[in-house]
Amino acid sequence: MINVLVVEDDPMLAELNRRFIEKIDPFVVVAVAGNGEEAIKALKNKKIDLIILDIYMPKMDGMELFKRVRKQNKEVDFILVTAANDTDKIDEALKLGAVDYLVKPFEFERLKKSLINYKIRKNLLIKKPFVSQEEIDKLFIGDIEGFAQNEERELKKGLHKFTLDRVIRFLKENKEILLSSEVISENLQMSKVTIRRYLDYLEAIGKIQKKMEYGSRGRPSYLYRYIDKNNK
Repeated sequence: MINVLVVEDDPMLAELNRRFIEKIDPFVVVAVAGNGEEAIKALKNKKIDLIILDIYMPKMDGMELFKRVRKQNKEVDFILVTAANDTDKIDEALKLGAVDYLVKPFEFERLKKSLINYKIRKNLLIKKPFVSQEEIDKLFIGDIEGFAQNEERELKKGLHKFTLDRVIRFLKENKEILLSSEVISENLQMSKVTIRRYLDYLEAIGKIQKKMEYGSRGRPSYLYRYIDKNNK
């Protein structure tokens, strides 16, 4: 589990970010703070691994919070979020050790990529006492696609590779159309609850596209399509 603190003065954005983050395993938002002072309190009371930090906030802005936490030598990482993309701020953030820097408005896919990259780096450094130069190069200067592929093989607890392969194969065979969980369930003769668990996992790792559709009664339903990266 990776415990996340969201620091954002806009309540709607904070809630949106929380929902996005918790779609990605194993990230859990354990606290939301509206300013730097609230964030300091949360850091004292909870174990935090990663802070998603807005820079411009009242009372104590993000950069001040960032510097204060660094002076305290707390073992916590930062992904900065801001509407500013000036080079001075980016340079300062990098010097303080930010793992990423997102400029508003950003797409969920960009945040998702940032979190997955962070998870891969964290897992690599935890699991291996020593790393090769090639692995170091991928972490610091290159594409970490290879690590991402390995990470995809590590299924969430309760999921099984054989069943996952069946779902993926069916989605690939029907990649030209949007499919409902009901259709997938009927064709694979599996329960809707089980199918949805696998679909949620495949969406989280970027294998499928999820689209909301409203029916005649106004109730939303979800349709899914396999993402064929070779045809992008």
